[in-house]
Amino acid sequence: MFGMSHESYLLLDAVVTIIGLIVLITRFKVHPFIALIIAAGFLGLTSGMPVDKIIKAFQDGFGGVLGFVGIILALGTMLGKMMAESGGADQIAQTLIRAFGKEKVQWAMMFAAFLVGIPLFFEIGFVLLIPLVFIVARRTGVSLIKIGIPLLAGLSAVHGLVPPHPGPLLAIGVFGADIGKTILYGLIVALPTAIIAGPIFGTFIAKYIPGNPSQELVDQLARESDAKNLPSFSITLITVLLPVFLMLLKTFADIALPDGHIVRNWMDMIGHPISALLLALLLSLYTFGHRQGIHSKQILKLLDASLAPTAAIILIIGAGGGFKQMLVTSGVGDVIGHMAVTAQINPILLAWLVAAVIRIATGSATVATITGAGIVVPVVGMVPGVNLELLVLATGAGSLILSHVNDAGFWLVKQYFNMTVAETFKTWTAMETILSIVALGFIMLLSLVV
Repeated sequence: MFGMSHESYLLLDAVVTIIGLIVLITRFKVHPFIALIIAAGFLGLTSGMPVDKIIKAFQDGFGGVLGFVGIILALGTMLGKMMAESGGADQIAQTLIRAFGKEKVQWAMMFAAFLVGIPLFFEIGFVLLIPLVFIVARRTGVSLIKIGIPLLAGLSAVHGLVPPHPGPLLAIGVFGADIGKTILYGLIVALPTAIIAGPIFGTFIAKYIPGNPSQELVDQLARESDAKNLPSFSITLITVLLPVFLMLLKTFADIALPDGHIVRNWMDMIGHPISALLLALLLSLYTFGHRQGIHSKQILKLLDASLAPTAAIILIIGAGGGFKQMLVTSGVGDVIGHMAVTAQINPILLAWLVAAVIRIATGSATVATITGAGIVVPVVGMVPGVNLELLVLATGAGSLILSHVNDAGFWLVKQYFNMTVAETFKTWTAMETILSIVALGFIMLLSLVV
């Protein structure tokens, strides 16, 4: 079309669509949910997809995201509401402030997110810890961005680089890498990367974009507790970290027990993110509810109220998933990936580049990791001596780069932090890109010694 090859046309079509989406939201003030649906439909029509498959692709993407993320957001928001209402979040905030001091509280947030995020999906860690960002910001007067960016960096670094997150775990299978070495190398790379992209970058960017949180979310997640006796720090940690513990047990069972073992099967169910969060929520009804003197009727009202502010967030995330699926179904991701494979470069750099361009095109870190690994693995056999574990990490690092409007995480951060699209680019997108590039640098350094 227009004298271009089909591949070149698809690339141009994707670029025009994404620019149009940004213009709709920023210039014409179209609600992101509506704008994402319009952009997805436009891409489907102009890319040559059969008309009967356009709506189905969007529905599949929308449902695919919300089938997991929607449930996680709902359960995590309820747990966060119970923690905030009982004073549990206030207790953790006070403890962190005392331990690190007002000037270093952003470091506390990064380390907490890094540790909690190792066995958790990004979305789960986000909804579990976001109340702390609001409450610490309120109690200390420190910029929301200065506290929030370190938390996001800690969660995102382990999401892209450290098994048992799905992307790295599946890339290990594709490349045939050793899981133990990958976890070790992943932690070595992820921690300094999170420090640079988190507390260091967060302190810098907060001078220009301090953040202006939504009052509705502040009232819900960071309200001063009326409770005279706050839940103890240990009880609060046990309740909030129960999902972490259950998922670690699941991971241990998967490694230690053979496939089909009855204990492993049960742990796979109990340690599933949805089951683990549900059990933590049920525990919170006692530790944060009845134990604190909150009656059943009041608990029901709190849980109902907790879901209202997240309705728009969930819809926007779903629409972002639909848009992402349209990019995938139209063939844009495959075109970019196969073009990158023809480059004559270091395999580690190639793995990073392929995952990066697929991430930019599709908006999914997990899809970028899995697809990138599948594209690069035939090339690996032509280059003897390449470190397979570092290939996994390079693919994961590439999958973190340049989160933008086709990424559900972009809208999650934008809505919770009440930022404009431009501000989200300058904070979240910049932080993700720093994570990706810095991680690649550490991986290349590590390749000199392992």
